[in-house]
Amino acid sequence: MKRRHKMPFGAECSEDGSVRFRLWAPAARRVELSLAGAKRSTHIPLQEQTKGWFELVTDAARHGTQYRFRIDGELEVPDPASRFQPRDVHGPSEVIDPESFDWHDDGWRGCPWEEAVLYELHVGTFTPSGKFSSVRTRLDYLAKLGITAIELMPIADFPGKRNWGYDGVLPCAPDSSYGHPEDLKRLIQSAHDHGIMVLLDVVYNHFGPEGNYLNSYAPQFFTDRHRTPWGNAINFDGADSRAVRDFFIHNALYWLTEYHFDGLRLDAVHAILDDSSPHFLTELAEKVRNELEPDRHVHLILENELNQARPLKRTKLCKPEFYDAQWNDDIHHALHVLVTGEKDGYYSDHSDRPINRLGRCLSEGFDYQGEISFYRNGQTRGERSIGLPPGAFVSFLQNHDQVGNRAFGERITTIANPRAVRTAVAILLLAPSPPLLFMGEEFGVESPFLFFCDFEKSLAPAVAAGRRNEFARFARFNDPAAREGIPDPNAATTFKASKLDWHDLAQPRHQKWLSFYQTLLKLRSQHIVPRLSGSCAIRANYKVEGDHGLKVRWEFPDHSKLTLLTNFGADVVTEIEPPDAPVIYASDEVTDDLLKEGTLPPWSVVWCLES
Repeated sequence: MKRRHKMPFGAECSEDGSVRFRLWAPAARRVELSLAGAKRSTHIPLQEQTKGWFELVTDAARHGTQYRFRIDGELEVPDPASRFQPRDVHGPSEVIDPESFDWHDDGWRGCPWEEAVLYELHVGTFTPSGKFSSVRTRLDYLAKLGITAIELMPIADFPGKRNWGYDGVLPCAPDSSYGHPEDLKRLIQSAHDHGIMVLLDVVYNHFGPEGNYLNSYAPQFFTDRHRTPWGNAINFDGADSRAVRDFFIHNALYWLTEYHFDGLRLDAVHAILDDSSPHFLTELAEKVRNELEPDRHVHLILENELNQARPLKRTKLCKPEFYDAQWNDDIHHALHVLVTGEKDGYYSDHSDRPINRLGRCLSEGFDYQGEISFYRNGQTRGERSIGLPPGAFVSFLQNHDQVGNRAFGERITTIANPRAVRTAVAILLLAPSPPLLFMGEEFGVESPFLFFCDFEKSLAPAVAAGRRNEFARFARFNDPAAREGIPDPNAATTFKASKLDWHDLAQPRHQKWLSFYQTLLKLRSQHIVPRLSGSCAIRANYKVEGDHGLKVRWEFPDHSKLTLLTNFGADVVTEIEPPDAPVIYASDEVTDDLLKEGTLPPWSVVWCLES
């Protein structure tokens, strides 16, 4: 089976062997195709069309040909829609014929969102070699763990040999440090063979600071009417924004069609600034829902600091109208405060009554639903989320941000009481909302996940200084001298330290963590997932007992009832109402006698299910 997404820009191979090249360059007077030969380069002019477009159809190029565009006879740039950059962001692009790859997963339609157990991983640090091909070798392991969806951190071509991926500048090109495009396709196909979906993290809110040539020939791609943390915003709503919107919409369709990804996670959509109607995010979701095969399960997930509930609304049949879910930072922050006791920085907004905040997240979705955020200088944050199903909120105790944005990239198991961590994990993995694991957490990995990059020498010092200054609002880094101890993100040693140490799995304590996760995910598959299908009308409530006791109850449309009892503290909680339904999971410290007495030991969890 062949898969291709026909894009209105970039290099497109035709059946007759020719290649069509198309570039939007409204600030250019002329554009040429530059082909590097053995002795000298060949330059072939593109024909100017309307509205800033240039086009050429030629038989001088084919699958595997390397090329650039030459702007006004001087500057040579890579194709912004390049499908592959064999020599990084400043090098030539390579013509890729997607029909050169044979797919055999034509029967694959994905999995319902209710079945999602997400596993976020960074290709470069997940395995020693850091390749797409080596991720394939771990698919058996992930399937046995109980993972149903891999979520790849961004893979779009970035400068240098190492990067988190959020500094990408060529959004259609899988980074060559991870392998060839066909290596990525083999990974996705193999995942499908294992019954595992593959989702991709995409960045539509900014381009990285190195290797972005758009300003030189298409400055209309950006606007100074909106500002983001990265400077001028991408132009989604001004003059000439149609070409910009199409560029990113086609990028989404390209990944979902040509690579058969099962979904996308859109990074920091609060920084996609658009005053037009429909909003870019609405148009993108509508295109995805309307243009892909209707029998495919394709999932769209947001990261959105604004806690907006509108993009998550459901149809009368309980299907996502636009987006399936949002990463729920609120539940992470409440859990983190409970587990670690840390209360500075952005945790300050969740430091008072964290057990209440956890209960609200478990039963209603967001904690902040229009309340004032003092960390955000008194701004209100969030929209009312009551009524949305639990599937609209992705829950996690760790992810790339919450680990990697710590100064030293510490994992939760290295900074918190293991019993407290187990309590949080037992809540997340059996609660109705889809859980997300961050690579290695399931076996209690101790290696950090640091912020790393590989920028050119003139940019690297500024990036390192900016990284260290980000922590000035945390008490332990008020002193500039203390910030100097934060690892340099450009150092190769920082990247190397962030690689998973799979040798940990040979140690009993790590095997115990792995068994714990496997047990919980098996229980989730057996008891929780069957009750989530079409479950929009889930009634939920919570009650706090003392300082650290919590009871949460969910009632499903089939009238089954799921109850959580937890003691999230170091002291015994008494006078908890004993469960009136069969126990499907209880912490080791919990005995039948204690339950009958209404007593919960420190750091304990009980799950009950009445069918």
